[in-house]
Amino acid sequence: MQRYFFTAFWYLCALINIMSEEKSLNFIEHIIEDDLKGGYSPKDLCFRFPPEPNGYLHLGHASAICLNFGLGLRYNAPVNLRFDDTNPAKEEQEFVDAIKKDVSWLGYEWAQECYASDYFQQLYDWAIALIKQGKAYVDSQTSEEIAAQKGTPNSSGSESPYRSRSVDENLTLFEKMKNGDVPEGAHVLRAKIDMTSPNMLMRDPVMYRVLHKHHHRTGNTWSIYPMYDWAHGESDYIEQVSHSFCTLEFLPHRELYDWFLDQVCDSEKLRPKQREFARRNFSHTVVSKRKLMKLVEEGVVTGWDDPRMPTISGLRRRGYTPQSIRSFADSIGVGKRENLIDVSHLEFCVREDLNKTAPRVMAVLDPVKLVITNYPEGQTEWLEAENNPEDESAGSRQLLFSRELYIEREDFKEEANRKFFRLSIGKEVRLKNAYIIQGESVVKDAEGNITEIHCTYDPDSKSGSGTEASLRKVKGTLHWVSVADARKIEVRMYDRLFMDAAPDGNKEKDFMEFVNPNSLEVITGFAEPGLAEAEEGTQFQFQRLGYFVVDRDSTKEHPVFNRTVPLRDSWAKLTE
Repeated sequence: MQRYFFTAFWYLCALINIMSEEKSLNFIEHIIEDDLKGGYSPKDLCFRFPPEPNGYLHLGHASAICLNFGLGLRYNAPVNLRFDDTNPAKEEQEFVDAIKKDVSWLGYEWAQECYASDYFQQLYDWAIALIKQGKAYVDSQTSEEIAAQKGTPNSSGSESPYRSRSVDENLTLFEKMKNGDVPEGAHVLRAKIDMTSPNMLMRDPVMYRVLHKHHHRTGNTWSIYPMYDWAHGESDYIEQVSHSFCTLEFLPHRELYDWFLDQVCDSEKLRPKQREFARRNFSHTVVSKRKLMKLVEEGVVTGWDDPRMPTISGLRRRGYTPQSIRSFADSIGVGKRENLIDVSHLEFCVREDLNKTAPRVMAVLDPVKLVITNYPEGQTEWLEAENNPEDESAGSRQLLFSRELYIEREDFKEEANRKFFRLSIGKEVRLKNAYIIQGESVVKDAEGNITEIHCTYDPDSKSGSGTEASLRKVKGTLHWVSVADARKIEVRMYDRLFMDAAPDGNKEKDFMEFVNPNSLEVITGFAEPGLAEAEEGTQFQFQRLGYFVVDRDSTKEHPVFNRTVPLRDSWAKLTE
């Protein structure tokens, strides 16, 4: 019951947020409003989304994208897309291209496409200035020695034996680092701050390390690369970003962010301001790039865009819409405390969107043949069917009706109780957009499996005909496809990738132990013939079954569909 209440609560919150025309400001917007009252002008505002191109964007990134670009739209301010490409060992052009595609697909346009690597020369020049001012030095300790020498949160660090190197020696060594004349790990450049600071990030942080790696944009020009803390704030300053929003794990970094800005800021230019918001965690998934990479490398999924992955490319391939993800991000908002968001809420958002836009079609995924014994052999007729009752402009289509049809096997029981409102012997149901039928008999194979269901129909009960028989009420309505023109389709029934709501929150078990072995079931069904012509990415509601999308593997000869979500949330009931 608790889980049902939790899901219902999120649905209610989503409806309130989606339907309300005016919403109160969140704390991020209050920060901006206070700054506008305290000296900032609207023209000063500038935001950024700064991904590292070392993997594909996921649902957590989508929230950050919607936050920053949403602020840009709200305040009519520019938003930069900046790639923090300071680690050539892990970054690739493939990831740059994927990130640009994802942001564009979500419906946002960036003011400038920027790269931290654009600023390598400026960052280097500033580092030289810090060395000359005695605020940076080359340290020749190993990484292990530096880590040990930094101390602990409860004890002060000790100074490096190289902290008092002369300016000239530091300049000479730093030049050799830049030119690639020293091996990786031989030296680092550290800021000279305070080895007794209670904030361990202020204990002479590393600014540069030596990496003899090819960079996807600068090639082999550089052999030193700036650390994130040195490059990030300075990049914000160069771009004149007014507000640098990041997740709470960067709160301890804010003091260092400000210290580095103190060294380079010009009083005539705007000084960026870092502020933090809580990361959103999502149930039944992981969003760590390292863990997502493991899923890919170990073949648990087929790739970064596998429809079970929480990546934006995976969600897109599964049939999620940009609007549903934006609505989801908007409805969960931003906060100061981390919490776990049930993915049922995301599924609710995509159902809400697809209900308005997805054409209704009929497909049968576990078929059994239905023979209407009193329908004339060889006769066919065309029936009218609405494409989407939620959208009058969607029009209608023609469906071929014939003596032999496919229906879902679960829609028939040879013997059924009073609560079974589908087809059974002696019971009437309506075929969607067609006629009322009554079950008569079955044909079975040698093992006792039903191979055919025989029924009769009332020829005066045609839907929409206006006859007295057509207005007769029956409790069940079944979807169907005609054997005469049905097309065979492959359907990939995707479900949640992990059985546990917090697969990486268990300290005693590896997250891989919670992988759902039934997260993908591939079945063969039959559908209306027009579905074979649908292009990749086209979305449909398979009536009574759920929402589906044409996969990139689909061809006219072999149509392939991915299930986006069922029509209703069945997961809570399954895991109760």
